[in-house]
Amino acid sequence: VQLQASGGGLVQAGGSLRLSCAASGRTFSSSAMGWYRQAPGKEREFVAGINYNGGSTEYADYVKGRLTISRDNIKNTVYLQMNSLKPEDTATYYCAAQNRRGFNRMNGMDYWGKGTQVTVSS
Repeated sequence: VQLQASGGGLVQAGGSLRLSCAASGRTFSSSAMGWYRQAPGKEREFVAGINYNGGSTEYADYVKGRLTISRDNIKNTVYLQMNSLKPEDTATYYCAAQNRRGFNRMNGMDYWGKGTQVTVSS
């Protein structure tokens, strides 16, 4: 699976962005997907995960209610809708895939895409 994230940019605090991650490969529709982020000087952290058919999602506590992960298995794309953005959301956002149907952050991710930069100004 090859992954390409897009949709990042500069936005003011309180604004919204939608990130997309286009996947190539025939296994996308059977793969759990996740979004992670890494801010300068910090370790990469989990943001959100979704199972193979979108029926189950999981979020980091600090994004609940503001970010929504979804997927379109026809378009081979996973999305991250980000609302009410805060300056502390500034980071490079990465999408990743697991070789399993159910998302499990403890298992680690099997494939990573290049990140897309999100900058939130105050």
